[in-house]
Amino acid sequence: MRKVGIGIIGCGNISTKYLEAMRRFPVLELKAVADMRSEVAERRGAEFGVPGMRVGQLLKRDDVEIVINLTVPLAHTDVSLAVLNAGKHVHSEKPLGINTTEARKVMELAAQKNLRVGCAPDTFLGGGHQTARKLIDDGAIGTPVAGSAFFGCPGHESWHPAPGFYYLRGGGPMLDMGPYYITDLVQLLGPVASVVGSTARPRTQRLVTSQPMSGTLVPVEVETHVAGTLEFESGAVVSITMSFDVPQHMHAPIEIYGDKAAMLVPDPNKFGGEVKLAKPRGQWEPVALTHGHADGEFRSIGVADMATAIVTDRPHRASGALAFHVLEVMEAFQTSADEGRRVKIESRVDRPAAMPAGRETGQID
Repeated sequence: MRKVGIGIIGCGNISTKYLEAMRRFPVLELKAVADMRSEVAERRGAEFGVPGMRVGQLLKRDDVEIVINLTVPLAHTDVSLAVLNAGKHVHSEKPLGINTTEARKVMELAAQKNLRVGCAPDTFLGGGHQTARKLIDDGAIGTPVAGSAFFGCPGHESWHPAPGFYYLRGGGPMLDMGPYYITDLVQLLGPVASVVGSTARPRTQRLVTSQPMSGTLVPVEVETHVAGTLEFESGAVVSITMSFDVPQHMHAPIEIYGDKAAMLVPDPNKFGGEVKLAKPRGQWEPVALTHGHADGEFRSIGVADMATAIVTDRPHRASGALAFHVLEVMEAFQTSADEGRRVKIESRVDRPAAMPAGRETGQID
């Protein structure tokens, strides 16, 4: 299989994870990295043995076929549009846009230019989540009836070097962490039909205690506690909480309850983890993983799947259509809370195809 040339725009914190993981996938060939700060791009490029440059220079390169957009959320749409206008496929960090209006521009331009859009998260392609998917597909829990999804932490200002963007428009726990949980739920249970939500913003400022900004107060423009219910087309009903206001908790990340058994799904921000099943009144029993890409960090597997799909002419799994559906779902929580009503989800997306079982690290198809 031929290699696909990759460029990265945005050389911040997350870029290292992508660049290191990319080495695991033979289909990907890193060509260049770029940032609006040329010195940052040059430094990151030197770490990984490729040229570092300004964004405009990267977009002119003929050897770059897919551009990975790792900019901050507020810049996602503009950068993705620039990539598409340069005639290249784009894979964006989540969310696809800060709202569906912005994200729709990306999807429409890609359709006009016959280019692909991919979007994080791709953790659902990891072995833990693909094992959970196979169990559901094989009928191990019977018909999925209900479930829960929970993320709670005290915020990112205690560890992130520049946490302000988490609390600005385009941030917040739902847009930051919701993509991992809702994307995984969609690949497990199918598309969401409607949403009921409640939100809270207990503080208007957050005190940063991490370096180098320790002692700085950052403004809070978004709701930092979001809770509600996801009603799936399949009939399953899942309660969900995403919060930056939880000091500590003991909730499992995701639980799925079927009419024959219950299942614990691992942390959707990780690729592996333990899957467990329990029958009525029974004990939780671990299940052996059926899929690879579980032991470690693979934060480029979605790009590798897109590259493989381009070469073999098939749909890719971490698609823009999936990300758009998830974004509409996330946006609906605030609409529901503001207007006091159930919100119908208009977009529809098929469950992405399951990954083949038993693949070695780096193998996709």
